[in-house]
Amino acid sequence: MLRYLWAPGQLNWWIGTVFALGAALFMAGCVLVLSPGLAPGWSANANAVFFAGSIPFTSAAYLQLFQAANAGEFKLHGATDKRRLCFFGWRPREIGWLGCALQFVGTLLFNLNTFDAMIPGLNWFQLDLLIWIPDMAGSVFFLLSGYLAFIETCHKHWAWKPAELSWWITFINLLGCVAFMIAAVFAFVPAPPAGFDGTTIGTGFTLIGGACFFIGSLLMLPEVGRAKPGTQR
Repeated sequence: MLRYLWAPGQLNWWIGTVFALGAALFMAGCVLVLSPGLAPGWSANANAVFFAGSIPFTSAAYLQLFQAANAGEFKLHGATDKRRLCFFGWRPREIGWLGCALQFVGTLLFNLNTFDAMIPGLNWFQLDLLIWIPDMAGSVFFLLSGYLAFIETCHKHWAWKPAELSWWITFINLLGCVAFMIAAVFAFVPAPPAGFDGTTIGTGFTLIGGACFFIGSLLMLPEVGRAKPGTQR
């Protein structure tokens, strides 16, 4: 069982672990917002927790992009041939690379919006310009990347393959992308204020999305453990 949870020689193990860390921090930030009484001393710093969570997201997304850019050429301990490693690449016709590239851009936008959320005293227009727009754009990129990963696994636009672990990973991550998209919609700040609590609804869906990403990331660990030593998927 330990080999399913500890495989630092595999790049996918690092991707899953770092993604899980980011998702856990997003979940923690949501809990601080929804239940401030649980940790009164930390609730005021919920936005900082979200920003901290966005950094592992970006780190893991870059590792996936790096892996896709060097597909078939890279192992954690070195290149499989003498070709130079590619740090970003440009393979827009390859669905795997394209999905990773869109995801990476989405995480950068989440870095921006979570950082801006720590700025005090913003009015409704500044909140929408600095926080909501990057959030919405990042969620769109995430949703596109999640669906591309799903159809790459299914080899079609939709398939039901519950017996395959890779299917569950991409399916659960796609659900997380949908939840983030819904959360972004409710994060819009209107003027005058809306007659309902959109912030709470949006935070709730962010929590759901974070939980999906956390589960999907942890499922990557047994998938890595099943792979042959020294191989990448």
